[in-house]
Formats: sequence, C-alpha cells, structure tokens
Amino acid sequence: MLKETTKNAILELQKKYPFKRSALIPALHLAQNDYGYLPIEIQQEVATLFELDLNEVHSVVTFYDMFHERPVGKHLLHVCKNVSCMLRGSDELIDALCKKIGAAPHDKSPDDKFTVIPSECLGACDRAPMMIAGEKAIGPVAIDDIDSILKEVDHG
Repeated sequence: MLKETTKNAILELQKKYPFKRSALIPALHLAQNDYGYLPIEIQQEVATLFELDLNEVHSVVTFYDMFHERPVGKHLLHVCKNVSCMLRGSDELIDALCKKIGAAPHDKSPDDKFTVIPSECLGACDRAPMMIAGEKAIGPVAIDDIDSILKEVDHG
C-alpha cells in the first residue's frame, strides 16, 4: 500500500538516528502523508520496516492525535478538552462543532471538508476554550463564532 518512494524514504530516515526506532514518529508522518491516514495495513508495513511488533506502532498511532486511523476532512479542527478549556465550555463547543459539520469527533464531515479532533492541552489556557483551526490558534471561542470560523478555514 505504501509507495516504494515512501518506503525508501523511511529506510533512509532510519539511518539518521543512532537507533532506527527513534525514526518511528517521523516515519509515521511520511506514511500518513503518502496514504492520507494510517489504517492497520499501513501500520503493519511501517512495523515491518522497523522490525517492530504491530502493537508497538499501533500504540504510537493511537497515543498521538496527529495520527489518524481513518480518513479525515480537508481541515482539522483541534479543540482543547483539557481542564481549563473544559471548565469554560469546550465540551459544548465540541458538540456544537460536530452538530454543525454533521459528523462525530474524529469522523469527517459528509462534504469531506472538516474533522473535529478533541485534543489534550493545546497550550493556550489563557484563551480557553480554544481551538486550532487549520494552522490558526483561536480563543476564546464562543459557540456563536462557529459559522465564521468554519467559513474562514474553508475559504482561507
């Protein structure tokens, strides 16, 4: 499933580290950039390239919210769900965003434009509740801001 060029890039990447396992996270980024997400078959290919058990690779993929096991929308909407943001309404924000785009967290919207990703601390507690929409950190975010944020993200 992985392109031969991606496999070769991963093998070359391994040579840059004293222990090839240290290249696992950058290799997973390469694989995800190649395939779009990391289904179990791609994880197995990466595990084979690293001579690792699939469970080791899978544990990394499922730990970090920057890796996706299923297709995601064109625009990622990371919403902080840590304590500061939760206390200021991030759960309601996540629910409202999901309702607006018509998809559950981690799923892509029917138009393939958006995916809402509840994320651990995004490092801006002073702007709670906050989110990262595309490349832009936004906060504090009110539910009334959702339409304008989605429009801005989708139309740049």
